[in-house]
Parts: sequence; structure tokens; C-alpha cells
Amino acid sequence: MADVKIKNMEEFAALCGVSRPTVSKYFHDPDSVRPHTRTRIEAALAEYDYRPNIFAMNQNRKLTKNIGIIVPFLADPYFAEIARNLEQNCIAAGYRPTLYSSHGQDTLEVEIMDSLRSLKPAGVLFAPLGRISDRKAIEAFCRDVPTVLFDSNIADMGEAFIGSDNHSFVMQTVEYLSRTGEPPCFFEMKTPANPNANKRRTAYLNMMDQIGCDPHVIQISGEGWSFEEIGRLGGFKMIDEGGLPTNTILCSNDRLAIGLLSACYERGVKVGRKSDSDMRVASHDDHPFSRFTCPALTTAAHDYTSVADHAMDTLLQLIDSGGRFDERKEVLFPARLIMRESA
Repeated sequence: MADVKIKNMEEFAALCGVSRPTVSKYFHDPDSVRPHTRTRIEAALAEYDYRPNIFAMNQNRKLTKNIGIIVPFLADPYFAEIARNLEQNCIAAGYRPTLYSSHGQDTLEVEIMDSLRSLKPAGVLFAPLGRISDRKAIEAFCRDVPTVLFDSNIADMGEAFIGSDNHSFVMQTVEYLSRTGEPPCFFEMKTPANPNANKRRTAYLNMMDQIGCDPHVIQISGEGWSFEEIGRLGGFKMIDEGGLPTNTILCSNDRLAIGLLSACYERGVKVGRKSDSDMRVASHDDHPFSRFTCPALTTAAHDYTSVADHAMDTLLQLIDSGGRFDERKEVLFPARLIMRESA
């Protein structure tokens, strides 16, 4: 493959030896150009790996009012809640939202991006899978379509990232738990599905160092998005093996914590902040069901509304600016500690 940086369609047309309108015509409908011309263009595509900016090609045409919303797992109530907010914001702004879930599958995530291209969306709000995402595919998609990432930040991709400050989540929970009882262990999946888990572990280690306490990370087996069952099975193993250095468990996310609470109930371990309790459990996210667990779960909450509102506002600014910002924007919203009966 030729190591040539092609800046625009004019340069590519010159390399092909055909006119720029003919190249543009090919990208809109390959069958509309003569077979020998199509062969020349496709040979050049294979040699130079050029892909046009589809959004720029549409600038002189009326833009659609379609906005795509992609989440990694719609059955997760966190993503259902933020998608609900984003859909309402799109409708209020006069756009037609289309919601997609990649169901934790990297191949499906790529298929969704390909499908969205055909809709010629005005823009896309995208929460990538993260660790298993096809980064080259996402990079190409963000180059073609005005895209604002949320929840999972993939560096230098998309024109903006709007999300939550994972350090503020863990800073508040570790400080509160250490001040009101024994410092916490950190309970997480050995192979996390979401990249935010790695940031939370790092923040936990940093906070424990700041307060002068030894960190203890409990990593449980399991992959995928069935966090409650993974947390339940990991909880059984942790309880049955015993020997915990502390009676306080801080979970990476609320869905794992819900599974752990189930394991504690089945093993007769009393969870709560009262003196007759065996264990305290806290977590992160303020999952929509966390206030209904028994006991209700102490957690650090996302600012769902601010993330959704700012993501939509940023996408509208991006559309108005022609699909590009002068520099990538990144906005993080802090968490809010919610104290309930579990810790």
C-alpha cells in the first residue's frame, strides 16, 4: 500500500487520472460510472487506502434530520436511562433519533456504523464498547460522520467526548467509607467489559495511597455484560473462601454490587451500616434499581441529565460548525455521593 497522505478528493482524483466529479459520482453510486473507470478508481482505493469524508460530500445537499444513538448494551438500565434522555433531547431539537444496541459484540458495533452511514445522519451520539471495539473502524466512522462520544472515551476519536469523572466517583466513596468505618476492598471483574472499570481501579489505588491505607483488589472471574450473575458468583467465592482483610466492599459498578448483595443474602451475611451488620457494601453509578435493593445501595451517582444534555448540545454545535471542531472537546461531570443503608 502506497505511503501517501491524501488530503481530499481532488488529490485522489488526480492520482486516479480521472475527474473529481467522476470520483464523486463513483462514491455516490459505483454502478453509475463506466466499468473501466470504476476499475481504475477501485485499484487506487486499494493502493492508497483513501476514504472520502462522506459528511463533507453532503454539505451542498440538504442534510437529513436523522441522529444515530449507539449504546453497548441497551438491557443495562444505565444505558437505557441515558438513551431515553438523549432521545428526548433529539426530538426536542427537531431531529429523528434512531437507537442501536451493539449487545456487547464488536462485529455488531461495526455493522451498526455501516448501517448508519447509509442513513446519512446529521450526527451520531456514540458510546463505544471500548476494550473490544474495532478502533480502526471507529476512527474511519468518526472521520466520515460528525460524532460525539459519551460514556467510553477512546482517545482522539470523535470530535468530542462527554462523560463522567471516574476519579470523582471513587474519591467520594473511598473517603466516606474510610471515614465512617474500615477502609474498603475493591471488588471488580478480572476482565472488565467497560473501560471505565480500569479508571475506577486506578482511582481506588490512588485514593488508598493518599489516605495511607493498604489497597486490596478482589478480581472475580467472568466476561461479558451479565454483571449481576458475575457479581453473585464472585460473591459466593469471596464469602466461602473468607479471610477478607476488611468488612467493607466497594464494587466497581452497581450491577456487580446487586449480584454481591444477592450472594450475601443467600449465604446469610447481613449487609448494612448498623452495628449488628457483618459487611458494608457500596458502589458506583446509581443504577436506576439501586435504591430498591435490600438494603438500599450506597453509591456515587452519574449526573445523567447533564451528560445527556451536554452531549446533545455539543452535537448540535458540531453539526452547525460543518462537522468539525478546531480541536477535540472533552467534558467530564463529577459524581454525587448518595448514602443509603448498605454502607
